Amino acid sequence: MDKKAIIVGASSGIGKALAIVLANNGYKVGITGRRGEMLNEIKNLYPDQIIPVVADATHPKAEEDLDTLVDLLGGLDLLIISAGVAFINKTLDYSLEDNTNQLNVVAFTKLANWGMHFFERQGHGHIANISSVASRRGGRHAPAYHASKAYQSNYFEGLRQRFYKLKLPISTTDIRPGFVDTAMAKGNGLFWVATKEKAAKQIFNAILHKKTVVYITKRWRLIAFIFSNMPKWMHKRL
Repeated sequence: MDKKAIIVGASSGIGKALAIVLANNGYKVGITGRRGEMLNEIKNLYPDQIIPVVADATHPKAEEDLDTLVDLLGGLDLLIISAGVAFINKTLDYSLEDNTNQLNVVAFTKLANWGMHFFERQGHGHIANISSVASRRGGRHAPAYHASKAYQSNYFEGLRQRFYKLKLPISTTDIRPGFVDTAMAKGNGLFWVATKEKAAKQIFNAILHKKTVVYITKRWRLIAFIFSNMPKWMHKRL
């Protein structure tokens, strides 16, 4: 029986690349996003395996959209949360910070919570989230983004602890990309930029091996180590 996955935020970027990787590996994949024409382009590549549903993760009926996809798929083994937003916000425009938090914190929590309850009722499953290396420390050009990604990583750590205490075979994978060639990769002086395809392959491999935390690409683990251990007096001068 084919495994079944849902990717929230799959109309472009890493989410789209992951949908293609999963379909190529025999998964039946439900994909969501706000841009229906882009979702249909992915479906046309794999008409027998891809099921698109136009949905906004911040909408009050986001959980109903997931329920609909589960019914259309005939079950669920893997939930990937790939919906996210980032703004370079040097002026700290509150509307941009609020938009970031509405998707990266409020909507993320709703989606992760839905996945937690679904898999607990089912007794097994796997939840993965696209977080960021930025989750390791604060950042002056995008404070809400850095903080929201830290929230996501800590939320997943809490879920992982919960599933362990409940003795349930439910896995969590906190995916922390560095720079990936997507619309979200903004700014000058970017380095170690991975293609979406390379990132998706490494993410899929991490999910297969039920990794709890993975850096994409692998070399970004070094940057995360430096960020995490950098003294506060040094970090504030960046």
